[in-house]
Amino acid sequence: MIAKRYEPFWKTTALEQMSPTEWESICDGCGKCCLQKLQDDDTEEVHYTNLSCHQLNIATCQCKVYETRQAKVASCITLTPNQIDDFQWLPDTCSYRVLHETKDLPNWHPLVVGSDKEMLRQGLTVRHYAVNEHNVEEEEWETHIIKWVHGMPEPYDLT
Repeated sequence: MIAKRYEPFWKTTALEQMSPTEWESICDGCGKCCLQKLQDDDTEEVHYTNLSCHQLNIATCQCKVYETRQAKVASCITLTPNQIDDFQWLPDTCSYRVLHETKDLPNWHPLVVGSDKEMLRQGLTVRHYAVNEHNVEEEEWETHIIKWVHGMPEPYDLT
């Protein structure tokens, strides 16, 4: 008897058709979407900073108030299947974006590997460079703009 090979749900279920549990499990927990973003008023270009939302536990990359985050942080963005076409603002390592664009999860994703060890080994979370937004005056945020280079942040040259 030949055993049937089952494909993982992310290969057989479109993002917009995933159950809430499946959808949540696609999040790799990197914390990058919890970094503050600045938008250029003229070009509408979005610039990431290394400043994290004050509700992000930087050491674990988990929101301290996840279930009530919209009530506690007015600017918090909840990713939903309705926004899939707008995912280009997310970092190119975001698992939602990668799955949408390539139809597969990255080879370091916790669902693929079975843990977050490979993701951590590759430095794909914010825990080594994020700074709590409350530690920086808002008029200084522009000096914290970063650019992504293969998932890793580098200072952004504003000149």
